[in-house]
Amino acid sequence: VNFVACQLFALLMAVWFRIYLHPSKTSPFIRHVVATLLGLYLALFCFGWYSVHFLVQSGLSYGVMIFASLEHMHKYCFIVTLGYLILCQITRVYVFDYGMYSADFTGPMMVITQKITSMAFEIHDGLTKRREGQLTPSQKYLAISRMPSLLEYLSYNCNFMGILAGPTCSYNDYKAFIEGTSYQWRHQENANGKENGKVKQTEPSPKHAVVSKLCTCAISLATYLSLYRLLPVDYSINDDFVKSTPFYLQVIYLYLAMLALRPKYYFVWTLADAINNAAGFGFNGYDIDGSPQWDLISNLRILDIEFATSFKLFLDNWNIQTAQWLKRVCYERCPVNPTAATFLLSAMWHGVYPGYYLTFVTGIGMTMAARAVSTYGFFLYSTDCFQQES
Repeated sequence: VNFVACQLFALLMAVWFRIYLHPSKTSPFIRHVVATLLGLYLALFCFGWYSVHFLVQSGLSYGVMIFASLEHMHKYCFIVTLGYLILCQITRVYVFDYGMYSADFTGPMMVITQKITSMAFEIHDGLTKRREGQLTPSQKYLAISRMPSLLEYLSYNCNFMGILAGPTCSYNDYKAFIEGTSYQWRHQENANGKENGKVKQTEPSPKHAVVSKLCTCAISLATYLSLYRLLPVDYSINDDFVKSTPFYLQVIYLYLAMLALRPKYYFVWTLADAINNAAGFGFNGYDIDGSPQWDLISNLRILDIEFATSFKLFLDNWNIQTAQWLKRVCYERCPVNPTAATFLLSAMWHGVYPGYYLTFVTGIGMTMAARAVSTYGFFLYSTDCFQQES
């Protein structure tokens, strides 16, 4: 209840923030201060003294950024930030209350971890590699050319639009939003990391996007509340159910129960996206019909998830910003077996429940198998075409 109340309050504040603290009316300093204070207030209201961990994690990492050498700062920051998150997850799960999901303070810490580590790598790229031509076009756009101030850093990590449910975003995109330059010439990248070049923007109204996403939230919440009563996930481990039900029916029930559970995530992530859009953040250019797109930091595509025809397509459209984070800090940079390293990092980031590791270790095999099948299918298709031409 606290979480939903805080997010609805954040939605109202986002509208106020866009109208009364528009970049044309106030300075970036004021926008940073207000965004940070509102974010810390929401964190305190929702999580109580546990919200101190947000500041401790951010403070330790900022200290590493300031005092460590640029050559190794991003690695140290990655270890400190992820290590602190894992320590909090271990104490929450195994020391205080195993299985506790209500008011999980490590949820916001997961998003802050993404932001801090992304920023560390982007600062490293901007201050050490830019002149050497070692960066991809995407890395060049994301690279940070100067060390952010403490206020800018806290605003990026703890602003009221993303403190509770994210999603993560690049520091340069957030800075452009605060300074009111997000509608100027800017780089674009889609969910699969393909470059779209630079396009000149004008400032459209987010009203249609926000209303549409709020309608999606209402449908998702109603669907979840209706189906979860009929198909509770906990029933799949009920002793009587396990003993009296054939294994294949248990698997079918679990699959249906997870279908009923997914709308909860649709509600949370879509509402978070709507909050950012209401504040004026998330504009991503125009489509071919000239309609404004507000999906710069969107975290999912519901229809593409439900009708995905492969494991890869499902992952490409589920928790998009986390997939981008994994790609940028691990997959593109790991010199040895980046696929396995990425899935392992994902498991460590999600938490310390054994099921996470089972899921993502299995994902390594599924991904490798899917690639092999795809390659073999392409080989058969090419051979068949060659034979027909012959």
